[in-house]
Amino acid sequence: MARTRPHPKKYVRKLALRQPCVHGQPGLDLRPHQIVLRPLVTEKGTHQSTRYNAYTFQVNPVATKTQIKAAVQELFNVKVVAVRTQVREGKKRRFRQSIGQLPSWKKAIVTLDENDKIEFF
Repeated sequence: MARTRPHPKKYVRKLALRQPCVHGQPGLDLRPHQIVLRPLVTEKGTHQSTRYNAYTFQVNPVATKTQIKAAVQELFNVKVVAVRTQVREGKKRRFRQSIGQLPSWKKAIVTLDENDKIEFF
């Protein structure tokens, strides 16, 4: 017959007081204008928008793909087919003798339905 090792009383009391973890609602409750921060107008983004009907936005770093999809649909009244995201690392910059770093940011490439368009200008 195998014996278990004796547990200290303090450890037994801690185990008795431990409660299961109860989680609330996942994520933050963000408004659409808090999720989509600004459109990224670059040569590559313009090419993607004309050829593939895909638009790029700088988005909130904590926003999920489903939140981004819902925000774009509500702000621009379009139908979103797919969302791709990238987390862009901040670039290192030198200021006098020290090296600093720009903040990281999140980029979303939103592909729209073939009948929809977004006009920025």
